[in-house]
Amino acid sequence: MIRHTVVFRLKHAPGSVEEQSFLQGGRALADLPTVQRFEQLRQVSPKNSFQFGFSMEFDDQAAYDAYNVHPVHEQFVRERWQSEVEDFMEIDYIPL
Repeated sequence: MIRHTVVFRLKHAPGSVEEQSFLQGGRALADLPTVQRFEQLRQVSPKNSFQFGFSMEFDDQAAYDAYNVHPVHEQFVRERWQSEVEDFMEIDYIPL
């Protein structure tokens, strides 16, 4: 199992229509065939400046690779992520 997580800060004002539109658009990732346990999260710790997180799981590396090249994922990255995300950090975990 691989747990793919990304925390990020948007360029949009908090609570704005643009912020909500981005998050709504991101929900499409949950419907991709190999994605499991998709969550959108609000980051609340004062220890970093990220605002949101996406978390999802994959059965194995092949499932994760299929997600990365899926047209819906690639389109979201190209049309939304690259222009609307100010900063991010991605972490992929496997169980010990």
